[in-house]
Amino acid sequence: MNLLQAIILRDLRIAYRQGSSAMLGVGFFALVVTMVPLGVGPERDVLLRIAPGILWIGAALSSLISLDRLFHADAEDGSLDLLLSLPLPLELVVLAKTIAHWISSILPLILISPFLAMMLGLPADAIGGLAIALLIGSPAFSLLGAIGAALTINTRRGGLLLTILVLPLYIPTLIFGVQSVGAGPGAGTDAITANLMLLTAITLISAVLSAWSAAAALRINAN
Repeated sequence: MNLLQAIILRDLRIAYRQGSSAMLGVGFFALVVTMVPLGVGPERDVLLRIAPGILWIGAALSSLISLDRLFHADAEDGSLDLLLSLPLPLELVVLAKTIAHWISSILPLILISPFLAMMLGLPADAIGGLAIALLIGSPAFSLLGAIGAALTINTRRGGLLLTILVLPLYIPTLIFGVQSVGAGPGAGTDAITANLMLLTAITLISAVLSAWSAAAALRINAN
């Protein structure tokens, strides 16, 4: 457990020391949410209907910005060899690094999402549902993204390839995430609970899938 905590804290220190990726993700998230209403118009009913989709898609795209550095930086400076030699299953190392990525890159998006939701005119109960849904579902972005990051670790300028690989995996999370917010005002607690449970299931399945797949890809690429 101490080694896992050390890996998480190390990655968090690196992320916050650099600062650019996290701030770039927050800025991109805010820019997407701000620009979409300019394109569709200021009608409140229209914005209210598409706001959950805008926020979830903005969060998903913003999470991609720092994914290519998840393992690539370790491969460049030789840290990956040390991680592979740790007396820990590589699957747990992958989970620790994805936790650090979520905290440094996605958690800030969740913290500013209520303010952006208010700008789009979401009611208070829907804003609360949005925050809860993002907390439950957004870890899947880091977990599934780790698979693409591990597969493209030796690819120069693999950001585009990483995006192509990862975005289709985000679709179930986006669908149920949007439904969990859109169902709030009119469909009752049963629909909200059902969508949140599906998001929870996706995140848990993603944790298992990510740990196994990304670890296997790292072992292959390290040889």
